[in-house]
Amino acid sequence: MDIGSAILIIGFAALFAAFLLLVIGLVFSELTNSDIPRGVANRWKLHAVHGLFVGTAIVGRILHRLGICNQVGYIRWFMAWFLTRLKPVPVGLRVKDLKFSEVPVRVYEPTAVCDGLRRGLVYFHGGGWVLGSIDSVDGVCRHIAMKSNTTVVSVGFRLAPEHRYPAQLDDCEAATCHFLSVSEAEFGVDSHRVAVGGDSTGANLAAALCQRLARREDGHLPSPCAQVLIYPALQMADFNLPSYQQNHAVPILFRARMAFYFLQYLSGDMSVCQDVLEGIHVPTEVRPRYKEWLSPSNLPPECLARGFREKPTPEYDGQVYHAIKAGLEPEVSPLLADDADIENSPPTFILTCEFDVLRDDGILYRKRLLDLKRDVTWQHLTDASHGVINSFNQGWLGFPPALLAVDGVVSFVKTL
Repeated sequence: MDIGSAILIIGFAALFAAFLLLVIGLVFSELTNSDIPRGVANRWKLHAVHGLFVGTAIVGRILHRLGICNQVGYIRWFMAWFLTRLKPVPVGLRVKDLKFSEVPVRVYEPTAVCDGLRRGLVYFHGGGWVLGSIDSVDGVCRHIAMKSNTTVVSVGFRLAPEHRYPAQLDDCEAATCHFLSVSEAEFGVDSHRVAVGGDSTGANLAAALCQRLARREDGHLPSPCAQVLIYPALQMADFNLPSYQQNHAVPILFRARMAFYFLQYLSGDMSVCQDVLEGIHVPTEVRPRYKEWLSPSNLPPECLARGFREKPTPEYDGQVYHAIKAGLEPEVSPLLADDADIENSPPTFILTCEFDVLRDDGILYRKRLLDLKRDVTWQHLTDASHGVINSFNQGWLGFPPALLAVDGVVSFVKTL
């Protein structure tokens, strides 16, 4: 080897080492900002998973600034390559990739003998309206289909930042209505026994869709018979609820990151993120109504046990409101819908996690439903954090509460 080649190799090695040290330093810095309480199952594994996600985001950010690739695109690629490994289809299940009204879907059909028509579930994945895919919830949908003898339709709706609100909700509506219209003829599913559901922002889409379809009731198609809401994101009016304060730095969903996702869904204007976290985007005239629905006094006493401090009422800023005003509409914040809309809700399953910023969204929605005499089944995981269901059947990346969560959904679906 000549001297020039040796120098070149050493130079590349030095650059790679510097890059690696930079990534390690940034990951360590981010990890020191996290706070995982002792009650979380497998705390050190959650630290490791969080470090993996943070490292992926940091590498994506560096590559984006170098002009090599888009950060979001890199994260999606990494998640698909490393975290999403599709397994062979098990005996007893038929899986098809199709399109419903031009929206990609994956249909899971049990092959076991069924007396009469089957029930159905249309499922929307989480990921902040930015990440996630049909593949990312493949294991969850397979399990629900097999264990409950239900035909499951997983929807691959469009994502932000390429597509903003209401593209995601429109896709979910198009796919759901298509399935309702052909469920019996093409899939042997009773259209009156089709539920909708999802996790995190997918649960947001499910709740918003139920309200939208109820408002548009025209008699041609039945409305969903139930909604399955797994740690749902249901409002962007108050990011200072007890669960947001107690779990503000618990992976994998920090308080500020939830505001980021809402803004990505709406417009991508990150300049108002801190303003939204402080609450200055909420008009003065609607605050009493929102306070009635979002008051910490509506929560069970145990939700306040880990501490809560009432924040002073912030001064309203009309400019910030106009930048995000769609976010306070029921189709983005279903928890803020009028009683008339929530009264039309079908039987509901809500799953919440103790160490999740979105815990109180689900619990407060449950209270509104119960106050309006709607049927609600609530499951609360006392040792889990946000995103636990995505670890289901993921080997070393799995967390024990994931099975409890998925089986809770199965038990509810069996009642439909």
